[in-house]
Amino acid sequence: MNLPNAAAPVIIAVDLQERLMPSVYNTDEVTARAKVLLAGAAEIGVPVIATEQYPKGLGNTVPEIAELFTPEKNTVVAKTSFSVFGEENFKNALSQLHPNTLIFCGVETHVCVLHSVFNALEAGYNVIIAADAVSSRKETEKILALESARQAGAWVLSTESILFLLLKNSQHPAFKAVSKLIK
Repeated sequence: MNLPNAAAPVIIAVDLQERLMPSVYNTDEVTARAKVLLAGAAEIGVPVIATEQYPKGLGNTVPEIAELFTPEKNTVVAKTSFSVFGEENFKNALSQLHPNTLIFCGVETHVCVLHSVFNALEAGYNVIIAADAVSSRKETEKILALESARQAGAWVLSTESILFLLLKNSQHPAFKAVSKLIK
């Protein structure tokens, strides 16, 4: 079994939107964990691409997540495809970053996240899902989607595990800042 490889990572924040988040299971915890993941990514220097499914109808990224984005390090892509890979703007933004590992958070686990994970695996990326930073309207949908992703070859880890995987060791310059985020 290959260990998760977090070299050249990019975080993909899928559809954490104003009109979607209130309807998902455990929304407060998912939002909080996504916020920790994205704040940790900023400390470590990991780029983020956020997507918004039909923002005209579903709104933009929730403010507590959007406030973490900076134009020089983050990209927000509108989409109508369930998979992020169905959008040329996403593929163009991703290709500029040259990643080998994609780390997913967002909603809904069994639709947009899962479709994106399958496409990422097909494209040859290492894939990690932040299990505590994804959700669906129903808990069972989330559980089944995470199991399907795991069977397909994705790693399913906690936000804390992912951040420490990115840090690699306690000598990383962002170690103290990230440690404060997870406490």
